Amino acid sequence: MDLQLLKEQTQEIVCDILDKSALRAGSIFVLGLSSSEVLGSVIGQNSSVEVGEVIVKTILDELDKRGLFLAVQGCEHLNRALVVERRLAEEKDLEIVNVLPSLHAGGSGQLAAFKFMDDPVEVEEITAHAGIDIGDTSIGMHIKRVQVPLVPLQRELGGAHVTALASRPKLIGGSRAQYLADPIRKY
Repeated sequence: MDLQLLKEQTQEIVCDILDKSALRAGSIFVLGLSSSEVLGSVIGQNSSVEVGEVIVKTILDELDKRGLFLAVQGCEHLNRALVVERRLAEEKDLEIVNVLPSLHAGGSGQLAAFKFMDDPVEVEEITAHAGIDIGDTSIGMHIKRVQVPLVPLQRELGGAHVTALASRPKLIGGSRAQYLADPIRKY
């Protein structure tokens, strides 16, 4: 796999999703990643440290520019726990759990997060504002309600299907209510 091309495509996809999601500084962005799927294999069957590192580092760099936090979802072997910066876990009073990811329990994305984050920890769960799912890893459980599907500019990264979610406040009040403009749907 051409890692430079992977970096460029990841950057293009994540910038597109960040622009569409209307996040504010301090918001949390979840990444679900199957490096196996990116390589065209079945999820969990061909994990790649190099692919995970390119994707996570590229996304972290873009989020840092915007003052956003990254949470990297692990696989089902870690009950979909997430790697975040310790300061985020402490600030949000998230439940820190004691586990270190490996290539086949947590995955390449979590290993890369431990490599590139300043002070990474695993947390049991999170409520994020938006996220990207590279390889159908099911990030929806970590995105705040009301979830809004976003259609990425590119719907594939390597061999992986790419989807994304943002969130917006609930609309309440019924037929007499008026609402603020929706920055995501823009209607």
